Amino acid sequence: MTSFEELPISGEIIRSLRELDFHEMFPIQVAAIGPLLEGRDVIGQAKTGTGKTAAFGVPMIQRINRSLDSVQALVIVPTRELAIQVASDLNEYGKYFSVRTLAVYGGQPIYGQMQALQGTVHIIVGTPGRVIDHLCRGTLVFDDVRMVVLDEADRMLDMGFRDDIENILKRTPSERQTAMFSATMPDEILDMASRHMYAPERLLVSKDEIAVEEIEQLYRRVDPERKFQALCNVLGDGSVKRALIFCSTKYGVDQLGRRLRQIRRDVAVIHGDLTQPQRERALEDFRRGRARFLVATDVASRGLDIEGISHVINYDVPNDPVNYFHRIGRTGRAGASGIAVTLVSGREMGTLRTIQSMTNTRMRELKEPSGPSFSKGRQPLLQYPSHGPGRV
Repeated sequence: MTSFEELPISGEIIRSLRELDFHEMFPIQVAAIGPLLEGRDVIGQAKTGTGKTAAFGVPMIQRINRSLDSVQALVIVPTRELAIQVASDLNEYGKYFSVRTLAVYGGQPIYGQMQALQGTVHIIVGTPGRVIDHLCRGTLVFDDVRMVVLDEADRMLDMGFRDDIENILKRTPSERQTAMFSATMPDEILDMASRHMYAPERLLVSKDEIAVEEIEQLYRRVDPERKFQALCNVLGDGSVKRALIFCSTKYGVDQLGRRLRQIRRDVAVIHGDLTQPQRERALEDFRRGRARFLVATDVASRGLDIEGISHVINYDVPNDPVNYFHRIGRTGRAGASGIAVTLVSGREMGTLRTIQSMTNTRMRELKEPSGPSFSKGRQPLLQYPSHGPGRV
């Protein structure tokens, strides 16, 4: 089976997926949905942006007993942003199937979540700390939970959530179905699987490598004092529909966001020092198109899945090659094409060469445009060197 219409799932779910233009399944969906519908445990590994949420979300919704008003499924995620996004996706998949999903996470008053939990909630998507908080208060009861998913399991372990996850799993029924989805499969994950899963089916579709064939990777050499002008020239290109711009520091995000807002108003910023409502508003403005450009730290480099990001721009070169790939992976998702542009000063060239050598990545160099700049309201074209692609 390669299409959602062929799956043994409710017509209400098919209707929702059709409205979302979900027709042909991606490899992780083809591999995982069948076993999950059958109630088997699954360990799924797939590269970023290839439909992992639908891979576990569709069978999870299908298996909910709608005659019960209790929580029957749990998704544990590493960050607030991912909790909000996954819950939103699951509510979209299950809106005609009368299945309700609620996100619970820190940085938001717990009392509003407690009130929401008094109503009908079938699926909880939560960060580990806030899930434990609700368990300790008695506002979450897992007696009827039959499916647990650990999403981005490797990242949660990296963030030190192992003990919290172990605590949560111990408080769910032993006969539950368990699934882990992860970009990588370190020994820690396999060890956890051996203790909490029953004969899991391992679906190693691909490692967490960005599909670089779908992302055109470019770089431009710039003098540090002219980097902002170079950014404006790139953003002024007519092909830039929606751009995610990465800086290495929170201070850098604030400064760059302030300078861009002096030119135009459709700019949002996000970093870890903002309040949760501020972060949610920035993401919503970007997702809805009210903000065309989002300036961010690496808080947005993983787990953020927003359609229509045509360009990712590295205003600062990341020190870690892994972060480079997570950043540029915000474009070129789910089969779409994208462009990644890195602005590199002389002192950053060594870092860029390291990224290239460690990842065997090929990049094209952008020439300095000769036309007017974005700051003057014009649209210079991106220009490629006449000698074609070359190594940095």
